[in-house]
Amino acid sequence: MPDETLVLANKVANAVDSLLGYWSSDLRCRFANSAYEMWFGKSSNEMLGVSIDEFLGASYELSLPHIRGALNGEIQVFERTITRPDGTICHYVASCYPDIADGTVQGFIFHAVDVTAMKQLEFKLDKCETRAERLASHDFLTGLPNRYLLIDRISGLLSQAESSGTLLGIALMDIDNFRQINETYGHDVGDGVLREIARRMKGAIHPTETVIRMDGDEFLLLTPGLRSVVEASVAISRLLSAVQQPLQYGRAALIPTLSFGNSLFPLNGSDASELLTRADRVLVQSKKFGNSSPSVT
Repeated sequence: MPDETLVLANKVANAVDSLLGYWSSDLRCRFANSAYEMWFGKSSNEMLGVSIDEFLGASYELSLPHIRGALNGEIQVFERTITRPDGTICHYVASCYPDIADGTVQGFIFHAVDVTAMKQLEFKLDKCETRAERLASHDFLTGLPNRYLLIDRISGLLSQAESSGTLLGIALMDIDNFRQINETYGHDVGDGVLREIARRMKGAIHPTETVIRMDGDEFLLLTPGLRSVVEASVAISRLLSAVQQPLQYGRAALIPTLSFGNSLFPLNGSDASELLTRADRVLVQSKKFGNSSPSVT
């Protein structure tokens, strides 16, 4: 009967594709199932008597804390990544269970499960989550942050400005006579012009600044850490200078111009709503009394 039990135990151990092994307190392998050959290219017989440092090679030092923990009678659980003999990458979760008899650790049972498929799914889900978050907070056409991200961004910048005693500049801008571009050349060209203007804006701003596409041809510039009204004007001028250069896209040749309205915290408002309302009012006045038109040819 014991022989039959032993045969069945070996059959079960060798039927699974998980690693099952036993390492004695002198850190030599006393049992290894057939999965070791698929995972490491070593048969069960070849594994017997092999020292653990010889078996693990370069990864021995990395595994040493878990080996010591198991020999101290503590269950160990950890993750590893290996390259199998066939070149495939395997992610696995390993467990070490101390074998304790009469208060003495005789060795430990080693068990490892291949979780590669789960890791790949986790990676795909992370990518999907990252993409979903970006789509929710960034404009699909231009890649700029959108107005939904503005709500989070502006509240943080207002708090920073209040605590540091600096100014926060807000500038609403739109492309003069953008409708004419769409009507003359079509929406595909109009979209291309928007992408190019967004690219120029991203290239003109400083790392601390943010350009947001609000809607249609309307953009917003956030400039934190300002010490004076003059610095706000300089930031806007820098952006306008970058955008208002000759632009060729498809059949369209134009010099785009922008109208803008700006406000400053805390000079023109104490919260986002007041600042945006003031900037929008100035923008409307700017377009009414002296906006420039793009030169469309």
